[in-house]
Amino acid sequence: MDMSRTISDYLRRIGADRPAVPDAVALRDLQVRHLRTVPFENLSVHLGEEILLEDGALAAKVVDRRRGGFCYELNGAFAVLLRGLGFRVTLLQARVFTADGGLGIPYDHMTLLVETPAPTGSGRETDRWFADVGFGSHSAHPLACDERGDQEDPAGTFRIVPGPDGDLDVIRDGKPQFRVDQRPRALADFTAGAWYHRTSPESHFTRSLVCSRNTADGRITLTGSTLITTAAGERDERPLEGDAEILAAYREHFGLDLDQVPRVRPDERREGHNWTSGTCG
Repeated sequence: MDMSRTISDYLRRIGADRPAVPDAVALRDLQVRHLRTVPFENLSVHLGEEILLEDGALAAKVVDRRRGGFCYELNGAFAVLLRGLGFRVTLLQARVFTADGGLGIPYDHMTLLVETPAPTGSGRETDRWFADVGFGSHSAHPLACDERGDQEDPAGTFRIVPGPDGDLDVIRDGKPQFRVDQRPRALADFTAGAWYHRTSPESHFTRSLVCSRNTADGRITLTGSTLITTAAGERDERPLEGDAEILAAYREHFGLDLDQVPRVRPDERREGHNWTSGTCG
């Protein structure tokens, strides 16, 4: 992988300039641009495409193929970009809270711990952030890992609280989102989680379709043949008719040039998932 070319092309893909220094301001800008440009999508699951958790393959999918992905792919690729720009990045595994307050499988989600220089006079050498471009509708900005008070974000009020055994729970508007294990992980560690979400009938990724990204004032999501737009708190749903209109929506709203419409196999279809507030795991 030609790292210099990959990083330049990646920045062009998300409409960002190369930051002068890898600081917190640059990190926030990169995350916002990534969320607005690269869709959270599980289409590979239904198109029979291989999901390869390797730096080169992940970057190529986002940059060269101009696709998105789910958490392992998006945060894995984002880690390649950040490291190429001089950020110190650690992969962390997380378990997603279920609707009944339980926890999903280990390695249910991948999130990133990113370190940046602390402000002058703060008495700290570095600040630590949870950066995440792969959890569906989540925080638009990186979350301060060591802050225990409320963190206001365009997507809501977030809070990070201690969990058991040194873990940290990420809370959004009072609702637990996922539990982060702070021990460093390698990309290969997430292979089993990715396999589960790509193949298991119990995974909501095999049971439904999603393609979604942030916008300047909300979110746009294509789930199956329904286009959902949320802007300034107002939600609009529009059914799409026929393959041509669906493929055109993928191109127009997400920049995806597909040669076939992804479809959930009838034996995998279950009760739908609310993808406008979607999660990785």
